[in-house]
Amino acid sequence: MAYPAEPWSLRGRMYVSVWALPVADLPGLPAQLAGAVRVVRFGRRAVVGTAWVDYRPGGDMSYRELLSAVLVRAGLRPRVTITHIWVDSPRSRDGGRALWGIPKDLAEFELTGVRAAAATGAGPIAAARLRRRGPALRLPIGLRVIQVLAGAAKTTPVRATARCGPARVAWTIEPDGPLRFLAGRRPLLSMVVDDFRMRFGAGAARPWMARTLARSPVEAQPGT
Repeated sequence: MAYPAEPWSLRGRMYVSVWALPVADLPGLPAQLAGAVRVVRFGRRAVVGTAWVDYRPGGDMSYRELLSAVLVRAGLRPRVTITHIWVDSPRSRDGGRALWGIPKDLAEFELTGVRAAAATGAGPIAAARLRRRGPALRLPIGLRVIQVLAGAAKTTPVRATARCGPARVAWTIEPDGPLRFLAGRRPLLSMVVDDFRMRFGAGAARPWMARTLARSPVEAQPGT
């Protein structure tokens, strides 16, 4: 099944959590990134981000996703590298691996406005209770993801606009699962990133995405 060429134009909602972990407890990064990036440290701790993502109709594909990523730097330039990621779309899995070196695997999901869960044939990965906690602001978002593709480091730009606001995400991490390094911990903070319009990858944006990203409004939005 063919996947779209980059960049992917995507829409949807995600719940993001930020964690502070002892550096010694981080999942290992690929050896091919050793010379390209270093983990960003705050004393003896590093920053990990996790997200439940619902990619909705209106973009190039619709699917659901759970990911974990580590904050790193290339020199002084911040990057994120995705260490664990699952989707429920073979097209997304195949495209993510082939275009950007993102190590996507398949999982089954439950993802509603109040609950999230993901599991594979080997067992549960994680679950969470989701709740918004206040008003949101529409903000521009930009970051760069660095992965290993064809044995070398590849950096991919990501741009979006979204309504960002505080949220409560109560995680339950399977202690023997692939995200066990987060089991028994609580995130520092969580947020909802709603109504996002994202361009993932290099190349020309779709016309509607170019118009959206050309604007940089910061407008108050009522909580929903």
